[in-house]
Amino acid sequence: MVATKQLGPRTPRPARLPFTRQLLLLQVLLLVVVTGLGFTVAAWQVNHTLRQRFTDRALFVAETFATEPSLADDVLARRQPAVQERARQAQRATGALFVVVTDRDGIRLAHPNPAEIGHRVSTSPDAALRGHHVTNIERGTLGLSARGKVPLRAGDGTIVGEVSVGFDAQEITRALQRLLRDSILLLGLGLLAGIGGNLLLTRLLKRRIFGLEPADLAELVREREAVLFGVSDAVTAIDVEGTVTMLNAEAQRLLGSRVRIGERLEDSDLPLAVRRAMTAAAPGRDVATLDDRALVVTRRDVHHDGRTLGSVVTMVDRTEMENLTSELEGVRLMTQALRAQRHEFANRMHTVRGLLHTAGPADALEYLDALAEGPGVAVGMTEEMIAPASIRAFLAGKTAEASETGVALVLSETSYVPRKLTAPVEVITVLGNLVNNAVEAARRARQTRHRPARVEVDLLVDGEDLLISVADSGDGVPETMRRSIFQEGFSTRGPERGLGLPNARRTAESFGGSVDLTHPGGVSDPTVFVARMPGVLRPAVTDATAPGHLVHHSGETR
Repeated sequence: MVATKQLGPRTPRPARLPFTRQLLLLQVLLLVVVTGLGFTVAAWQVNHTLRQRFTDRALFVAETFATEPSLADDVLARRQPAVQERARQAQRATGALFVVVTDRDGIRLAHPNPAEIGHRVSTSPDAALRGHHVTNIERGTLGLSARGKVPLRAGDGTIVGEVSVGFDAQEITRALQRLLRDSILLLGLGLLAGIGGNLLLTRLLKRRIFGLEPADLAELVREREAVLFGVSDAVTAIDVEGTVTMLNAEAQRLLGSRVRIGERLEDSDLPLAVRRAMTAAAPGRDVATLDDRALVVTRRDVHHDGRTLGSVVTMVDRTEMENLTSELEGVRLMTQALRAQRHEFANRMHTVRGLLHTAGPADALEYLDALAEGPGVAVGMTEEMIAPASIRAFLAGKTAEASETGVALVLSETSYVPRKLTAPVEVITVLGNLVNNAVEAARRARQTRHRPARVEVDLLVDGEDLLISVADSGDGVPETMRRSIFQEGFSTRGPERGLGLPNARRTAESFGGSVDLTHPGGVSDPTVFVARMPGVLRPAVTDATAPGHLVHHSGETR
């Protein structure tokens, strides 16, 4: 497991207000503006409502007082004291600022100030004397008041005067102040709650972005793109929920459309072995096969401040390396075989020369007969029987190498490959991996059981298909391992092994062929692996009718 480097600004920047504080101040300013506008609208609405309520109240009192019995008769008879007394009673009962009664000409017959009686009212009575109901806020002899004016009618409906009722406008102001005070308290509490919420929001935001500024985030994104899409390894990021959050260009090339960003890894179309390697419980390195590619998968957990952020998976394609290794192995074996043959040939020629000089032709002939009947791959190793030079060179070199470890590598008498190969590298890859495993198994059995070690290779042709059979005298394959031997990384010989058989099978399957364990072997029975590689032989007519066909080294087409 690895821990991420402490995140923070990469380069010194000019001192300025942090982004989170800018965001907080902007949100507070917005709240203040919105609260102020709301308060202004609410104050205007309350003021309008109060004015309307007071004028309606004044109008209601005026209408009620104007309907009192005999009031119109007292006005017509100009019984001023009676009218004044009744007006005072109504004023005291309703809490009005004034209740004024006039005659048909607008002359006061009742007023809170007796000195104003007998004078014309200070505000126009014309609308009420014409039969209209009037509400307004006006200033009169008693100051600013909310007024309601109604006509005073006699029993026959004739307008005989006006009734005007007013309430002190200061009451409107006091009521407005009380309502605004309560509104300010509520709005203040709301503003404080909003500021507190914004403080929590900015702290959460700062925590989520690890205290970075927008410029730092932009720089990190640019660096991420440059690094992740510039490396040759495939890189995949997976969050704690198992969702793929990032795939660089190489990962998209290797994985193709089997997995997409935003998709859970367990819902993808990746093979089970690849998914297990990418989601292993313990971080580490594993080997998995994807199509015809061998991938080395490395998974590491990512942590920050003690919190797991997810994991990063890197994948390296070892297919080309394996193919190149196999090809170089073939060249090495060929070189080693030629060197061994040269040395052995020189020794034998010296022996024959010495026999001819000292013992005579009969002894030399006996020695040559013994050489012809000795072990090796002499059977079927002529160009007429095994036409591909790469196969002959590989078997010759491998025979010399195996003999040094006490293993006899032989080619069966029934082997017959009369035509050149169209894919010599791939054929040697499959044949080499099978022979290497067989030689190793026979060598180990020889060491543990002290019995002869033998590996037999059988090569047959079926049309343009090549059949490869490799049998060894090893201890066989236990039943518990028969399902695992073709899995990447499975080996009983220690770490960094277990690639031979999977590579052989993968190479054969790329041609539409197969590699199978046909006989598991045992103490006395040989272990047999059979590979079929379709279409790797040149057509029979090519060698006869196309002598100018393109050849490579020993005459094999590539």
